[in-house]
Amino acid sequence: MNMKAQAVLIATGAMVAGVMIWGTSNNIRGHQLTSHPVTEKTRAASQTSKKIQLAKKAKPRSQKTTPVDWHGPSMPDKAYPDLAQHPNLTIKVSTKRQRVYLVDQGKTLYTMLASTGKSGSETPRGQFVIQPERGPNFYNQQSKEGANYWVSFKDHGIYLFHSVPVDATGTYVKSEAAQLGKEANSHGCVRLSIADAKWMYENIRQGTPVTVN
Repeated sequence: MNMKAQAVLIATGAMVAGVMIWGTSNNIRGHQLTSHPVTEKTRAASQTSKKIQLAKKAKPRSQKTTPVDWHGPSMPDKAYPDLAQHPNLTIKVSTKRQRVYLVDQGKTLYTMLASTGKSGSETPRGQFVIQPERGPNFYNQQSKEGANYWVSFKDHGIYLFHSVPVDATGTYVKSEAAQLGKEANSHGCVRLSIADAKWMYENIRQGTPVTVN
């Protein structure tokens, strides 16, 4: 091969014994030629591998929880039941679901978020009735906790329906109120939102049956 032909091969690249030669007079690189047909299987495997790598790099999404509106009614889009229309209304407390249900002849009329007694101070289970005792507020020096709009259902002023708790200054304890509907955290009473407790205090009749389970 003359010098001119050799220069052309070096400048443009040539196949020599299955090896592609690329380069210039100052740099020559060799790449072995192989055949790799792309199949659907290999394409899918490649895509799966990329997804795995992206999943490893991706940051986990934060779990956002809807904050509890412990000021307002538990069902803001639904009116409280008219007790004149429901003379046989009963109250059912679910310690498992942390809910209070207002029921008439098997039909749930209204559902309230609640927080019942925590472990060691459980809300008594059984059949009770709304008792005569009720009041706008109280404060317990022993537990350093009080509440508003209370109504007794057992032991005449011991076990109550009442609002989320307040401290000695009458300020609502936000950390405790946030547990409403989520966790049993009271000393045995049934905590309700401020609006729900106020409605109970102003409307629920003495003698209304209460079931706690």
